[in-house]
Amino acid sequence: MSEQVQARVYVCGEWEIDLVRRELRHQGLAVPLGGRAFEILAELAKSAGELITKSDLLQRVWPGVFVEEIALRVHVAAIRRALGDDRELLETTIGRGYRLRGIWHAREESEALAIPKPASPGETDLPSTNIPVATSGLIGRAAILPHLQGLLSAYRIVTLTGPGGIGKTVLALDLARSVLHSFQGLGFLVEFAPLADPRLVSSTVATVLGLKLVGEEDAEDAVVRAIAHRRLLLVLDNCEHVVDAAASFSEAIVSRCPNVHVLATSREMLRIEGEYVYRVPPLDLPSGDWAEGPPVQGGAAAELFMARARALGREFGGDRETLRAIAAICRRLDGIPLAIEFAAARAAMLGPPAVAESLDDRFNLLTTGRRTALPRHRTLRAALDWSYELLPESEARTLRFLSVFAGEFPLAAAMAVEDEGTIPITDGIANLVAKSLMTVDLAGDSPKYRLLDTTRVYALEKLRKQGEYREAARRHARYFRNYFANAERESESRPLPDWLAIYGQHLDNVRLALDWAFSPDGDAQIGVELVAVAVPIWVQLSLLAECRNRVQLALERLDDRAAGAERLRMQLSAALGWSLMYGFGRASQAGPAWATALELAERLGDRDYLLRALWGLSINQLNDGQFRRALEFAHRFREVADGSDDPIELIMTDRLLATALHYLGEQDLARDHIDRVVSRLNTFGYEPRFIRFRFDLRISTHYFLARILWLQGLAEQALGVVARNLVEGRNGGHALTLCSVLGQAAGPIAFLAGDLDTAGAYCAELLDHTRRHPIRLWQLWAECFQGLVMAKRGGTTAGLAMLGTALEKAGDAQFLPRFLLPLGEYAACLGKAGDVARGLAIANNALVRCEGRDDFWYWSELERIRGELLLQLDGGRRVAEAEQCFDKAIDLARRQGARFWELRGAMSLARLRIAQDRPTDARDLLLPVYRKFTEGFDVTADLRDARSMLAALPE
Repeated sequence: MSEQVQARVYVCGEWEIDLVRRELRHQGLAVPLGGRAFEILAELAKSAGELITKSDLLQRVWPGVFVEEIALRVHVAAIRRALGDDRELLETTIGRGYRLRGIWHAREESEALAIPKPASPGETDLPSTNIPVATSGLIGRAAILPHLQGLLSAYRIVTLTGPGGIGKTVLALDLARSVLHSFQGLGFLVEFAPLADPRLVSSTVATVLGLKLVGEEDAEDAVVRAIAHRRLLLVLDNCEHVVDAAASFSEAIVSRCPNVHVLATSREMLRIEGEYVYRVPPLDLPSGDWAEGPPVQGGAAAELFMARARALGREFGGDRETLRAIAAICRRLDGIPLAIEFAAARAAMLGPPAVAESLDDRFNLLTTGRRTALPRHRTLRAALDWSYELLPESEARTLRFLSVFAGEFPLAAAMAVEDEGTIPITDGIANLVAKSLMTVDLAGDSPKYRLLDTTRVYALEKLRKQGEYREAARRHARYFRNYFANAERESESRPLPDWLAIYGQHLDNVRLALDWAFSPDGDAQIGVELVAVAVPIWVQLSLLAECRNRVQLALERLDDRAAGAERLRMQLSAALGWSLMYGFGRASQAGPAWATALELAERLGDRDYLLRALWGLSINQLNDGQFRRALEFAHRFREVADGSDDPIELIMTDRLLATALHYLGEQDLARDHIDRVVSRLNTFGYEPRFIRFRFDLRISTHYFLARILWLQGLAEQALGVVARNLVEGRNGGHALTLCSVLGQAAGPIAFLAGDLDTAGAYCAELLDHTRRHPIRLWQLWAECFQGLVMAKRGGTTAGLAMLGTALEKAGDAQFLPRFLLPLGEYAACLGKAGDVARGLAIANNALVRCEGRDDFWYWSELERIRGELLLQLDGGRRVAEAEQCFDKAIDLARRQGARFWELRGAMSLARLRIAQDRPTDARDLLLPVYRKFTEGFDVTADLRDARSMLAALPE
């Protein structure tokens, strides 16, 4: 049962202030209000009607903390916003303080304590908090927490500093848990301990927030965009070895994200503006007469010692010798929690007196109490030396060899790195866990082991001094090379979440192994082989830039004389081509990489990579706007795949041909191929994994099918495919794929149907998606589309400004197929806004580009738009030219099988005939085109307009 308490609720009319649930309610519904703002409101409610001075209110809400008055004013403003139309309930007496007006009465109720529920992922678009649940009580820090809570409310960034082992992380996590409700459950722990490269600080935060980095966008900017308007807490743990990068990142966050608070742990301050540095003190030490008096005088240090020993199965009595020994140990260790835990673990085996006698003076480096005077590697050296030297050599060797791992590792990895000594490695690991030198996570199918960071650094230093590092690092790199050997094959048979659970956890170890392999003391061949098999992890996590950098380095270090060098170069060239192909403005650079992969695949007779290279070259030519070349590579792909019994190869053949033909304007032929793809996809399960070709074939097929159906005049079928495709894209979990679903089909088709509300909603979704996932080109497209929808809705000036700015930022990319629709509509809107000459120049330039690149899918519409602009130019004296444009638009659309464009062209020409007082000609022109349509009469604005136009014309 829930714990029952007497709850006090203050009520005034429709407003309630619940002190137990910490809720402000209006008409029974909770009104969002920050934690510190609520505390201010609660204090005012307790003294309703009475003036509380500013200084008194500051002291009540932030006891023992100096807070500037501006902090109070900020929270008071938040209260007024929450009160809305009743904001006058909070009265300000200028220069003095505040009071709560109205008649408030207290109501005593028996209610269950409620833990505020975090916002769901659907509400926040961020994952649930990853801050772990406490597994034991926080010893000796209870008095600190309220003070830190006040600091975290008053300051946007708080850094906990102190020597290694002082308990910064434990304290930070407990503090985060205690204030999580104030952030609506949005709090995230980011562990920097595994990082060897400071440049990965921002991408590590992005990974924790669930952001998939695609393209060239800076990870820091991606994080800022994702959380700019969120209220949340970031806990940045172990910043000291990446302090410059962590400081720069934190400063960017607090300056650009007004509702985000940062709680950092570091052995040195970040030294940035707005930072409040809190030096974590050691635990309280036993008093001088503790052994003579009651145990309560032992202080937190002794309490922690006792609790740790008790957890290991030892209960120490109250005899004077034992108590004196424990007091001596705690004092000699300066109350540093980690060192005390080491001592307690050893005392559980040897007894406190024996441990106390072994200390001697080897911990003198920890007695100064000055964190800044101690180098990072020496803060716990004495404690670790003592603990390490008490280990049997077999366990010490195990500890040394396991220090090569970053983060968690399974038993199989440990066995691969440390060969069996005088005792089985399983026994050695178990002993190290029992002695608190390792931790174990028993959740899941198999145990996961980990060395604490300070222990790992210490043991790694020992490994180097013993001359064992190179061998351990080599075994570590070999293990992960072998571990990832099956990653690509398994990606085609396992669901993506399961696959990532197996391989994604080892990304830091892959990075560590590669850093060693390509170092002067490393083994470049192992590094090259590891990069080749690890490519799928970068692909699935959308880490394009890292993939490209690692692959380029591997290619540079590849020894062409080594066995299998050509095959490795082929694999790496294909990976490089893929990573470059989706980078902003890098399509042209990807071509040579794919060409190398193709040449080597042909030389080696590798049919699999021959298909990959042909696929890559075809898609890359599409991205680069070279559609005839794309079709040539698609035909070559078909030649290789013909006669194959692999359904994926047959599907890919038609998929490539359909895409190229669609952009070339051959909609009927494209439809034939895309129908075959759909038919074959329906013969097996929903989730085939196509890691060879790096995208979800089913989802991408459906958004191209929708485009083709729409242009063919099958509006209802197209909209039905869009509806299903949106469900697929949103559930697929791949950032780039959802961009295409929204931007290739859903948004444009809704716009062309004349449904501006739905088009705007899809655009808003895409904008939000690209702010959380840095996909540069799609974000620019979404900004273009947003401006276009705005202009069409009547906000012409603002919409055109937004559209023009986004197109300018896109540069030459504005002539890619996906940008042609907003580009053409931009020209049309400029004409309607009176800037006809500029609109005509844009349309003419786009037509030249399209003709030069054989990009014909939108050519008919561009000709029609050009004709409309010509009618507005020179006082209507260019009618003949406009007629030629309309005739050409209709002819192009008819030859392409694009009935939708044909209808638009016919309507433009029919309107011209009506203006020329030729209604019969207008009807004779429009009616045959209208009769080609069999559906979509009620969902397509153009068909409705055509019906109205025909109804007004004489038969």
